[in-house]
Amino acid sequence: MSSEIPSPQSPRIRVAVVFGGRSSEHGISVVTAGAVLRALDRERYDVLPLGITTEGRWALTADDHERMAIAGSRLPEVGELAEPGDGGVLLPISPGSREVVYAEPGAVPKVLGDVDVVFPVLHGPYGEDGTLQGLLELSGVPYVGAGVLSSAIGMDKEYMKRVFTSFGLPVGPYEVIRPREWEAGPGAVLSRIDRFADEHGWPVFVKPARAGSSMGISKVAGRSELADAVEEARLHDPKVIVESLLRGREIECGVLEFEDGPRASVPAEIPPVSSHDFYDFEAKYIDSAEGLVPAPLTEEQTAGVQELAVRAFDAAACEGLVRADFFLQEDGSFVINEINTMPGFTPISMYPRMWQASGIGYPELVDRLIQAALRRPTGLR
Repeated sequence: MSSEIPSPQSPRIRVAVVFGGRSSEHGISVVTAGAVLRALDRERYDVLPLGITTEGRWALTADDHERMAIAGSRLPEVGELAEPGDGGVLLPISPGSREVVYAEPGAVPKVLGDVDVVFPVLHGPYGEDGTLQGLLELSGVPYVGAGVLSSAIGMDKEYMKRVFTSFGLPVGPYEVIRPREWEAGPGAVLSRIDRFADEHGWPVFVKPARAGSSMGISKVAGRSELADAVEEARLHDPKVIVESLLRGREIECGVLEFEDGPRASVPAEIPPVSSHDFYDFEAKYIDSAEGLVPAPLTEEQTAGVQELAVRAFDAAACEGLVRADFFLQEDGSFVINEINTMPGFTPISMYPRMWQASGIGYPELVDRLIQAALRRPTGLR
């Protein structure tokens, strides 16, 4: 297998699409990258696909979006797309250079050329949480999406809710289980969560505090199920968040950065999934649960959730894009559940579908995100 390496002398904008990673959302990241690679206009952009394996090795991969799709219930992996051998990709670590190098043991390093902008489509820890963004800031390379702080806020559900609360955005009741508390003795923690559930009602949702794609989430009907649910969440993150059930309609709204500031898309609704207890990983990606775009809301409700979505974008100091998730409660009020600073870009993902319904197709959406990244200065801003 060989990858076509674009000419470093090309006048086109050179985009490094970075995907995969060490998180449990590795496969979904590969699928997202395949969709982005398919959408990039090759007359405008040179593309350098860079995958990160589940072990953390940066690899030059094939530019083959067809092999990056979900096959039945099986998710693709970077290791299947990477060049054979022990070589790895080295990013620049000096703001004075944007040169990417491919190095193999015992061989002369191969210069892959300069990169103008990075399009990171990693989901979860070690990519969406500010770590990769920090590396790119050190390199002085422009990149798509949120910066270090907003990426970290968007990944940690506890501090996300704390930020929203400080900006006057409504959030639902929650409790946090920190690693030291659980390791010191689950009994006291379970009693605290039991009291929380008695106050706000069963069932509750037990989630990894810093993960996405509905990985490791359990809907818990009573205390007898709590310990197993916490242990399941801890497989993905040692910090766990417990949220009360918010009864209402699930509404999502996309935010995109334009030249004059962020704007909200038409909202979408995630209807109840009859074959699943909640909107879990299989419902999202395997069984392709169908969202309603646009959501059947009144004009007032649509304007209200769009305003809240932009406020959430600004509260977390986001850049580029965000998908904001809400519950529309029975009394007509909206409660924000979370934001996602790098929402899925799979063919069935809600973020591009909402913008398609708002008049911006997938290729234009990808182009706008790259142009927004190139407009922003690197470093403190």
